[in-house]
Amino acid sequence: MEPIILASSSPRRQEILKLLKIPYQVIMPNVDETVDESIPPEKVPEILALRKLDAVVHMLPPRQEIPWVLAADTIITFNNKVFGKPQTQEEASEYIHTLQGQTHSVITTLALFKGKTHTITTRTAITKVTFNPMTDEEIEWFVNTGDWHGAAGGYRIQGLASCFISSIEGTNSCVIGLPIFELYDILKKQGYSILD
Repeated sequence: MEPIILASSSPRRQEILKLLKIPYQVIMPNVDETVDESIPPEKVPEILALRKLDAVVHMLPPRQEIPWVLAADTIITFNNKVFGKPQTQEEASEYIHTLQGQTHSVITTLALFKGKTHTITTRTAITKVTFNPMTDEEIEWFVNTGDWHGAAGGYRIQGLASCFISSIEGTNSCVIGLPIFELYDILKKQGYSILD
């Protein structure tokens, strides 16, 4: 299999590529993740994934042959508001207070660059996650664990937040940040086989 450049430093995304035995190299893009608030939330991850992809492609030497570049972005949306990665403990607490007892959407978009044809393909997955109602004590406990650091919406589905998630409609891998079905499908359609 040809190596893929992963435009992300996310350990979870790397774990999924390892699971699929896809050789990869990480190049972390440095992009501005602010998006105009007039853009519908469901479009935000596609814009950011394409921004990351473009940044990595342009970081590589001009004459270097680029086989594949994969970028992804995940957001959480509830009541038409985007929940990114909280920057402070107070913001994490605010996010969890808002999401507890509610169902929100997790949207992940993949963007794949195929070097041979210089084409870009995107795929989006959406998973609905429902949090059980939480007490102030439970929220304070969760936030104090620090498990919210670096996670969209202030939680990881494979982390301590799973104590409070009552249902998932969709796939865990979408919430983790690299939806496996969509990844397999987008690679297959572009002629990249993981079956070799």
